[in-house]
Amino acid sequence: MGVEYDEKGKFYTEFISKDTIYSHIQMVENYVRGYIHVRKDERLSDEINKDISFLAVTKAEIRDPNGEILYTSDFLAVNRRHIVWLMPIDEQMKQPE
Repeated sequence: MGVEYDEKGKFYTEFISKDTIYSHIQMVENYVRGYIHVRKDERLSDEINKDISFLAVTKAEIRDPNGEILYTSDFLAVNRRHIVWLMPIDEQMKQPE
């Protein structure tokens, strides 16, 4: 695993740099909080509008409507068809548990 350069000096790597965005994902009955990974220079809306069936979420918490944590997982694949709405959560604005 290394970095390859072309004749113009552009480099290529096997890794894709991404930003992590802590988000609230409202589902029909429950909601999910966790990190969505977005490519550099793209927006959260770009990620959610991709034409793939599932959205990857890391450090996920599945919560009931009262906010009680039902499950936690390092990785969760959320079916995009079940998302009602999604919003980023400012890390400094997290509510205390």
